[in-house]
Amino acid sequence: MTFKKLIEKDRPTEERECSEHGAYTATNFLGEHWTGCPQCMEILQAKQEEESLKQAKEAELEREQLRWKAKINGAAIPERFRDRTLDTYIAKTSGQKKALDFSKEYAENFDQVMKAGRCAIFVGKPGTGKTHLAIGIALEIIQQKRSPVFVTVQRLIRRVKDSWSNQDETESEIVNVFASPDLLILDEVGVQFGSDFEKQILFDVLNERYEKLKPSILLSNIPGDQLADYLGERVTDRLRENGGKMIGFDWDSYRRSQ
Repeated sequence: MTFKKLIEKDRPTEERECSEHGAYTATNFLGEHWTGCPQCMEILQAKQEEESLKQAKEAELEREQLRWKAKINGAAIPERFRDRTLDTYIAKTSGQKKALDFSKEYAENFDQVMKAGRCAIFVGKPGTGKTHLAIGIALEIIQQKRSPVFVTVQRLIRRVKDSWSNQDETESEIVNVFASPDLLILDEVGVQFGSDFEKQILFDVLNERYEKLKPSILLSNIPGDQLADYLGERVTDRLRENGGKMIGFDWDSYRRSQ
């Protein structure tokens, strides 16, 4: 006989009645304490385990939300645009539907996009949803454990210029920062002056990405045939390779219609 059974054998027992489950044998331990209804105890234990599992899931959800927020922060997506998913984009015209379909296909097949280094250019009037769709793509590929980064041309150029007066990072290190992410979204192309220096910086970043087969999405309010004035012919040629597409946003501004 085991030590446990020997102890249980020497403990007093008595027959008791559970209002829910009927008769059961209660065992005395520590003098003043008696065991309760076994079925009630099983139900209580099951509820406790269910509650523990619920709390664990809630804690994991909270951790996942924190990880998601960190990823969005890492992607440098502005606060105003963090709810711009592909699902919330309203497509009414055939052009809008075409742009949305392209964006969904681009995000859903991002593995193939990366293998080809396939780029895209969204051109059109302000307020037509270019940034919305680009951010929507970024949010989709974050869930695929990919790393997008959003930056305007002006901020990119300013960061390079700032490196001249501080020792925190070099110009080449900055180029590498923007050449490394799985997807670079470059906004406000054409807002800059189009100087030789700006063209060279953009060439360095986009050419580095081109060589690494890293796709880029460029957003611009200027006509597509004028992009070369701000990017240079070498960059625009590379953006067209391996199925790179230019999507026109030629409808009225959403903001004006509200």
